[in-house]
Amino acid sequence: MIKSALIVFLFVSGALFAQEKKIGTVYFEFNKYNIDAAQEQLVRDFVKEIDTTQLESIQIYGYCDDRGDNDYNLKLSKNRVNTVKSILIANGFDKNKMVIIEGKGRILIDDFSGETLADIRSKNRRVDLLIVKKNSFGKGIYNSLQEHHEVGDRIYLENIFFDLGSSNLTLSSQKELNKIAEILQRNKAIEFEIRGHVCCTPDVYKDAIDRATKERKLSMNRAKSVFRYLISKNVNSLRMSYKGLGNQFPRGRGDDYDRRVEFLITKN
Repeated sequence: MIKSALIVFLFVSGALFAQEKKIGTVYFEFNKYNIDAAQEQLVRDFVKEIDTTQLESIQIYGYCDDRGDNDYNLKLSKNRVNTVKSILIANGFDKNKMVIIEGKGRILIDDFSGETLADIRSKNRRVDLLIVKKNSFGKGIYNSLQEHHEVGDRIYLENIFFDLGSSNLTLSSQKELNKIAEILQRNKAIEFEIRGHVCCTPDVYKDAIDRATKERKLSMNRAKSVFRYLISKNVNSLRMSYKGLGNQFPRGRGDDYDRRVEFLITKN
């Protein structure tokens, strides 16, 4: 049986969705969401050992066993996730890498697989951490602008996000665009299309309303904001175009990651 509140970090080779890999599991006592000092030290060690420069993101999911009602277990699973999240952040893990933080509630038992009921329940009282490596989406898809690209490459720009309903660039987004402008100045042959995206709109609408202009073209305005900012950093406007794609292409990594812009390389 897995002992209560034991933390075991398991490295596996099997890839999950978008190259996710299960890198850690935290087990909890029945009806508890705190962990003791010994297990907390294991989380600290994990933070020290992991190379965050090679990560796109970490996803954190919490679960409970099948006892208790749905609402209670959903809250308990969320508290377990928050416990792990707090320890990671307190020990220096970049919270911006945590793109999905979700309590899933209870896991119903439908297959004992030869194990005892107690063993199965102990395994279900847990938090899983899943990793997505940088540039793991496939050929021609990147997480940051590279020194060299091929026509058709897509870049999911890290650290360029927007507040809900806004097309204004945040300070952190401007800092990231400053780095991109430097790369573009070194590689003047690259031409690209800036594509804006939105989250959180009803299915009946393809785009969202920009609070500043009251127009339903927020995704285009986000792309335009990046376009104008890069011009202000001496990137030639003839190298760039922009368009809004609305809510048609969610990344499935949380709302923050859908309030974004991407680059499509059109010439190198």
